Amino acid sequence: MSTPAPAVCVLDVNETLSDLSALDGRFDAVGLAGQREVWFASVLRDGFALSLVGRSPVFAEVAADLLRGRLIAAGVRGDAVDESVQHVLGGFGSLPLHPDVAPGLRRLHAAGVRLVPLTNGATAMSDALFEQADLLPLFDGRLSVEDVGPWKPHPTPYAYALDQCAVAASEALMVAVHPWDLQGAHSAGLSTAWVRRGPGEWPGCFDEPTLVASGVDELAEMVLAGS
Repeated sequence: MSTPAPAVCVLDVNETLSDLSALDGRFDAVGLAGQREVWFASVLRDGFALSLVGRSPVFAEVAADLLRGRLIAAGVRGDAVDESVQHVLGGFGSLPLHPDVAPGLRRLHAAGVRLVPLTNGATAMSDALFEQADLLPLFDGRLSVEDVGPWKPHPTPYAYALDQCAVAASEALMVAVHPWDLQGAHSAGLSTAWVRRGPGEWPGCFDEPTLVASGVDELAEMVLAGS
């Protein structure tokens, strides 16, 4: 069934747009080979928990703390711990975007769809990624949960995004690789688009996404075709 294109695409950043696998070499270099995915999952877990109990976690602080614990468990000691943390987290500012991201975003922007990133990290960090890819001019605002406190999928960030964009939930499409993010957006009334990177299936415990695409370029095609 044909549906109108959204007025705004709200975009998750980490893993949806950016390719965190580029950090793998840094994990290897500090003695944590193969631990990037489980570390990032633990960062999300603890950020969600802190948000649930009313705290306002800072991504860089949670990420550094959990990385520090893994390094110590691996036998790293002294100044080498903080040096290793800085080496790994320093890679976030130069992460590449997935190859499908730039063409997809450019197509949506050219068609008049407003593009607004909403990250659980810092705006400055995501801005660095977009600037190196020459995509900053495409965005109609850039948002972070640091402006409001709790992380997605708490309802507050989605309400904040809608308020900043001055649109109703029915006019916005949340784009993410993470089912938990889309469940949060769905609960806030937004349409949802799952960027399916990899072989995993959609969790049956969550509400189905509005759209499913293999990349942002395919999603742009679907959105503009009224899929």
